[in-house]
Amino acid sequence: MDLQTTLRDAILTELQRQAEATDAAPKVSPAGDGFVEIHGQIDLDALIMVITGSLAGGP
Repeated sequence: MDLQTTLRDAILTELQRQAEATDAAPKVSPAGDGFVEIHGQIDLDALIMVITGSLAGGP
């Protein structure tokens, strides 16, 4: 798996986790061809932590 795929998977997984967390969470929908449509608020600190972890080789 290359770095780009690792990052893409980590970001999508975190966005999906946030979307399932609460009613106020963002609505995340695949938009095709490498795009995702997001409506709502994103916890950037959590997203940054996931990206940093995947760059460092974390789970």
